Amino acid sequence: MTKFQTQPGFVVQAFRFALDPNASQEHALRSHCGAARVAYNWAVGWVTASWWQRRAEETYGIPQKELTEWRSWSLPSLRKAFNEAKHTDPRFTAWWEENSKEAYNTGLANAAAAFDNYAKSKRGQRKGKRAGMPRFKSKRKTRLACRFTTGTIRVDADGRHVTLPRLGTIRTHEPTGSLRTRVHAGTARVLSATVRHERGRWLASFQVEVRRDIVRVARPDVVVGIDLGVKTLAVLADSTGEIRTIPNPRHYDRSLKLLGRTSRTVSRRQGPDRRTGRKPSKRWVKANAARNKVHHRVGNLRTDALHKFTTAVAAEYGTIVVEDLHVAGMLRNRRLARHIADAGFGEINRQLNYKTGQRHATRMIVADRWYPSSKTCSGCGAVKAKLPLHVRTYECDACGLVIDRDDNAALNLAALAATAVTGTGVAGDQDTAPAVPKPRGADRKTRTTRTRRKAEAGRAGGATLPHQRQTETRDRTQAEALTLW
Repeated sequence: MTKFQTQPGFVVQAFRFALDPNASQEHALRSHCGAARVAYNWAVGWVTASWWQRRAEETYGIPQKELTEWRSWSLPSLRKAFNEAKHTDPRFTAWWEENSKEAYNTGLANAAAAFDNYAKSKRGQRKGKRAGMPRFKSKRKTRLACRFTTGTIRVDADGRHVTLPRLGTIRTHEPTGSLRTRVHAGTARVLSATVRHERGRWLASFQVEVRRDIVRVARPDVVVGIDLGVKTLAVLADSTGEIRTIPNPRHYDRSLKLLGRTSRTVSRRQGPDRRTGRKPSKRWVKANAARNKVHHRVGNLRTDALHKFTTAVAAEYGTIVVEDLHVAGMLRNRRLARHIADAGFGEINRQLNYKTGQRHATRMIVADRWYPSSKTCSGCGAVKAKLPLHVRTYECDACGLVIDRDDNAALNLAALAATAVTGTGVAGDQDTAPAVPKPRGADRKTRTTRTRRKAEAGRAGGATLPHQRQTETRDRTQAEALTLW
């Protein structure tokens, strides 16, 4: 993605509108998105071809200096090579002129980014899950998307149409006055536009540089702690002692009965079979569209509810304290994965992050992932060694405080904002008392399991377990390879 130099007082914001294309325009949209996929696959094949060629030549005993040169995956190199190939390669000569050059540039830019992510992940310079080598995109599974950075990109004066390169003027489902007014007033500048097919409809997202003044929040001196959960979506406890509970809408759970009915209807129709090449019947296509419509509605309801919640919180409090949740790890629990995904924990933190930084003068504090907010007493600061999930009421053994588990965690998170001043993170002693020493059980150590005890006993007796022998062999092999390298 191209990086723009944002002016002081301006932020980059997205304005998204649902499109209402006619039959010919939808065909052109699908053609542009398909061209982006074809360009991406061509770039992946063109770059990796040199890799496989070098590997084959090494097996023939060809010297290192005489091997095939590496092909660069930078965007300028891919553009130059593609412009040469599109005139001679029979896969492109017949149809490449039908689409805008921005469609092919989208695929090439995505391929260059994918190779960069792979190289950085290989060198350990990229955070998150390890990125693998780029693979070809399937025509059946790939999400349709195309990005335009040059050409005629505008919101029309009537407020109900947008104009894009080669696609022309397309009507929108909703008014575009929110963007058109800013552009005409000179407080916004359109940088790029992206069209994509998502949740059964075509969407146009405009990346806009907008002048945005920081809006003062309603309660700038109040600190709020947010504890996310499944039983209730969030518990908000502020520094004034007020505790609010946000119920969990459970949009997906409410639609399970309807989804089951539509899924049974789909299963009774003649669907596609890739092994035999059987085409789906018209009744199957109609039933599958009805089932997808239910899924799309659930996603839209969830997105709307989360945006309303995060916008209200960011506009009210001066300081917001949230937890650094390991959502990917939580989703591995097969009993809670569906409920956690339906609540959208990661999306809440993401929205709060940019809404507090760009729209309001709000400070956002992210508690450490290992901070025991649920185990710590909000009255005296004592920490329990264990607190299972089924225990929903916190009972302090030191001071006798009895409080709801989620309310206690939210109060501790709100008190965490005072750590820089008082040196404590306990709700009951924000101003005066020192921190209470924490007993065993509130650290980051992994709990001792049966397998761990066996391993420790084996090491004490001098025995070596099978998985230890495999680890030692792998480490020795890696050490030898590094020495040879």
